[in-house]
Amino acid sequence: MSNFKNLIDALESKSGENITELDLKDKGALADTFILVTGNSETHMKTLAETAEEVLEKSGRKCRLEGENSIRWRLIDAGDVVVHIFSHKGREFYRLEKLWNIDDENENINIPDISGEKA
Repeated sequence: MSNFKNLIDALESKSGENITELDLKDKGALADTFILVTGNSETHMKTLAETAEEVLEKSGRKCRLEGENSIRWRLIDAGDVVVHIFSHKGREFYRLEKLWNIDDENENINIPDISGEKA
């Protein structure tokens, strides 16, 4: 059972789509858990962000919001859990499920170098 059932239930109650919980404890990520959810519009994404922040703060977590003005991806960092709120296009573009669930034997993901440095 999820440690974040209240959060997931709250996102579902606001019609969040394709809610996914990723357990990253053994993957060396900055957070133990990612919660991914898709919204239908900027207004819907804002509602989902406000709902997630409220639930997380009620559980005693401090939240930091990133991408508040982004139309594709908003993020709430609450320490051990990070909530990613996407538009449909943002979810398709970033594909975090695929990034964090790589089957090393069968699949490779090419992550572009955006540092500007030449190899």
